[in-house]
Amino acid sequence: MKIAFKLFASLSDYLPAGSLHNRIELDVDEGVSVAEVIRRYQVPERSAHLVLVNGLFVPPAERSRRRLQEGDEVAVWPPIAGG
Repeated sequence: MKIAFKLFASLSDYLPAGSLHNRIELDVDEGVSVAEVIRRYQVPERSAHLVLVNGLFVPPAERSRRRLQEGDEVAVWPPIAGG
């Protein structure tokens, strides 16, 4: 099945060369979890601070249980500091 995977800010370095606008389309197995997709691209767990699936927040405790479906969009942001 196909999903979209987006990494923002410093996390975009984990995407393969040639990805456009911090986004890639992935072919994944049915039943894959959010955590599995994040690990597939070796994004450190502590760096995956804000994770959204189709615009809805997925807390860290639910990322291994949350299964993706055809057409889902996973977006990941690192922790952000500012003042």
